[in-house]
Amino acid sequence: MDSFRDLFEQVLLLCKADETIADVTYNLFFQDLEPVDFTDDTAVLQTGSDFKQGILTSKYAQLLQKNFEKLLGFPVRLEIRVKDKAAEETAPVFTPESTAEKYTFDTFVVGAENKFAYAACQRVARDPGAIYNPLFIYGRSGLGKTHLLMATQNEILKNNPNANILYTTSENFTNDMVSFLAQKNMEEFHNKYRTVDVLLIDDVQFLQNKMGIQEEFFHTFNALTQVGKQVILTSDRPPREIDTLTDRLRNRFESGLLADIQPPAIETRMAIVKKKAQQYDMNLSPQIVEYIAEKLKNNIRQLEGAVKKIFAMTSLTGREPTIDMAEDAIRDVQTDNMPIGVKTEKIIEYVAQFYGITPADITSNKKNANIALARQVTVYVLREITGQTLQVIGEAIGGKNHSTVNYSISLVEKKMRSEPSFKNTVFEIIHNLQE
Repeated sequence: MDSFRDLFEQVLLLCKADETIADVTYNLFFQDLEPVDFTDDTAVLQTGSDFKQGILTSKYAQLLQKNFEKLLGFPVRLEIRVKDKAAEETAPVFTPESTAEKYTFDTFVVGAENKFAYAACQRVARDPGAIYNPLFIYGRSGLGKTHLLMATQNEILKNNPNANILYTTSENFTNDMVSFLAQKNMEEFHNKYRTVDVLLIDDVQFLQNKMGIQEEFFHTFNALTQVGKQVILTSDRPPREIDTLTDRLRNRFESGLLADIQPPAIETRMAIVKKKAQQYDMNLSPQIVEYIAEKLKNNIRQLEGAVKKIFAMTSLTGREPTIDMAEDAIRDVQTDNMPIGVKTEKIIEYVAQFYGITPADITSNKKNANIALARQVTVYVLREITGQTLQVIGEAIGGKNHSTVNYSISLVEKKMRSEPSFKNTVFEIIHNLQE
C-alpha cells in the first residue's frame, strides 16, 4: 500500500467536489493524473501530454496545491511532469492495490448487521446460478454493498478464471442502451449484457421512472436467469419501495433472495477501523479506534477514509497517530471528502432548493407546512450524513433546542415508515448529497 497514492486519491476527491470544476474538466485533466513522488514538501505528479501539463500547471495547480495542504496541514510545493512512456514500460513508479486485493471476502468485516448478506454472497460465489438467483442486496449508501459485489466477483473468478462476469451500474446500463440505440446497434448491446455468466448491477433504484430502460432490463434479466446465469443486484431500498418500478420487474427482483445490510453497531465499526489500520500496517491505540468508531456511525466508507487520512498524515510527517489526527480525519470525511460537499450550509441549501424555499426559511421559526417539513428533513439529513450531535444540528438550523431536533427526527422516521414515496425522497436527497 502506498501512502502517497492514498493521499492523492483524497486530493482528487476534493478537486472533484470543487464547484469550479465541471465533470468534463475533471474527466479530461484530473482523472489520468498520477502520483509519482513526495519528498520533503514537494508533491510530484505526472500526466499524459504536454497539453494537459500546460493546462494543469496554469489553471489548476493552485487548487491541487491547496487541497494537498488542506489534508496535510503544512505548505506543499507542486510539480507536474509529462509521463515518460519508455520509462513507464520498464519501471512503473507505483503498483496500486488491485481490486482483487481490496475487495475480497477476507477484507470484509462481518457483523450482525451484514452477516446474512455476506453468507448469501459466499454461497452464490461457490455455485453461481444454482441458488439465490437473483440475489438482491439492499441498504443505505456506504455500508458495503459494492464490496460484497466485487468480493463475489473475485471469488467466482478465483474458482473459475474463465467466467464471463460483467459489473456495472444501472446508470451505465442506461447510458449503454441510449448509446447503442443511437447507433442502431442493439444487437451489440444484447451481446454485451445477455451473454455473460454473471451480471452484477449496482444501484438498481435508479431504474425508477425509466420505463423504456426497465423494459429492456426485464428482457435482459429473463434472458440470463432462464438459462441459469447469475444476477446480483444492489439498491438503497427493497424492491417494494422503489417508486414506479413495474410490477413484473419488481416480482422478478423479489423472486430470489432479499438480503439487507444495516448500519454497523459500535463493535463492528471498531473492527472495521482495526482491520483497515492493519491493512496499512499501522498501530492505532484502543482510544483512537473507539473515538473514530463512536464519531462515525452510519457509513463504512467514512470509517475507512478516516483511517486512510491518519495513515497519510503519519507516513508523510513521521508522527505517531494521535486523537488530534483522528479529529482532523473525521472532520474531513464528514464534510469536504464527499464529492459535492456535505457541510451544514450545503445541506441546508440543497434541501431548501429541493422544496422550493430559501435557506433562511429553514433556519427561521416559520410554521408553514412546506417549510416545517423541509426543516424536519434537513435535520434528519444532517444527522445521517454529518453525524453531528443534536445540539449542534439545532444551532445550525436557527438555534432550535435538543428536544425539537429529536422530535423532528422522530417525525421524519415515522413518515418514512408509513409513506414509501417520502422515504424514497429522503434517500434520494441523501444520495445526491453524497454523490
